[in-house]
Amino acid sequence: MLKILLINSIVIFLGAYLLDGVKVKNYWTALGVALLLALINMFIKPVIVLLTLPLTIITLGLFILVINAWILLIIDKIVDGFSVKGFWWAVLFSVFISIVNSVMFRIF
Repeated sequence: MLKILLINSIVIFLGAYLLDGVKVKNYWTALGVALLLALINMFIKPVIVLLTLPLTIITLGLFILVINAWILLIIDKIVDGFSVKGFWWAVLFSVFISIVNSVMFRIF
């Protein structure tokens, strides 16, 4: 679990460096975002996905991107030192996190 959290925080920090619409104050902030993201994905996201299942099926799964962006925008409001400029930046950041995490988990 600690390895996953550290990899996620590095990916979040890297994404904030590469994407203009996402800002992270420092690595500790990225670690906090990764921890909060993990907790939300573990406890709250399954409920949201279940409640929006018909819409997810109709959109062939693309509504999950909206859910991920919404979660990042909520984390933006909770964590000081982390900001996302808007919805589309949140969508792009969530896609970036997903792709880079997939690559990182295959490597490590």
